[in-house]
Amino acid sequence: MTRSHLHAVALVVPGYDAGIAFYVDVLGFDLKCDEDLGGGKRWVIVGPKGAETGLLLARAVTPEQSAAVGRQTGGRVGFFLHTDEFSSEHRRLVEAGVDFEETPRHEPYGTVAVFRDPFGNRWDLLQLLEQGLPHPGAGKIF
Repeated sequence: MTRSHLHAVALVVPGYDAGIAFYVDVLGFDLKCDEDLGGGKRWVIVGPKGAETGLLLARAVTPEQSAAVGRQTGGRVGFFLHTDEFSSEHRRLVEAGVDFEETPRHEPYGTVAVFRDPFGNRWDLLQLLEQGLPHPGAGKIF
């Protein structure tokens, strides 16, 4: 049986180095790949330590792509960063200058706070009450 997994999700950023500076230097993601493809293009993948799936940082080169930076999900939270140590991770990110929209809140599924990356994308910093417990809505068919 063939095994598949989601390798990467493209995230449009204004520049590769700006993306690396935030995701690697501030969030603490690993720089999984940074290959020069020539002609000003690079193949840059970042991701949380130990994660199988990464973010492919795609540099905006057209006006349409530039307009999509920070708005790829239409203003919704589009990215969910799970941690098993919410308080310490939240404190570390606040000290690093991450822009949180709210104070942490407790929900039936765990603790969460919304933040924005420097490009405008909205993220949940999330600690689930139980390892492996799905986020609300999991298992529903829409």
